[in-house]
Amino acid sequence: MFAEFLRRLTEPGPAPLPDTDARLALTALLVRVARADETYDTAESSRIDRIVAARYALSPFEAAKLRSDAEALEAEAPDTVRFTRSIKDAVSYDERIGVIEALWQVVLADGVREAEEDALLRLVTNLLGISDMDSALARKRVEAAR
Repeated sequence: MFAEFLRRLTEPGPAPLPDTDARLALTALLVRVARADETYDTAESSRIDRIVAARYALSPFEAAKLRSDAEALEAEAPDTVRFTRSIKDAVSYDERIGVIEALWQVVLADGVREAEEDALLRLVTNLLGISDMDSALARKRVEAAR
């Protein structure tokens, strides 16, 4: 279903993604982090819906549809390293900082920081070219908003 999209995303030197494709790729990354601890529950999927609804001004129905498409894309996406590096090359730095904040929202959605989620978030932060300091600041913003 997403073969052509993934091919374009993972080819060397991908072009910047159109807005709708960037939304899908970034939401798939949220799903991947939520699934990192082998438990993908309603709290996490609902959090993803709220994040994308607020971030992209979507209705609840549109947010759920985007998440559903992202779940399918995430299942077909290559390994996290290639997938995340591809997003880095195709999405602006400011957008990637926002993604790190959204990833922290997902990790903290169930109230438990699992070691698998932390490890994957550290990897993704690095692969997206975001400093540990910026990631820590994003986490603190999320914790303060809770």
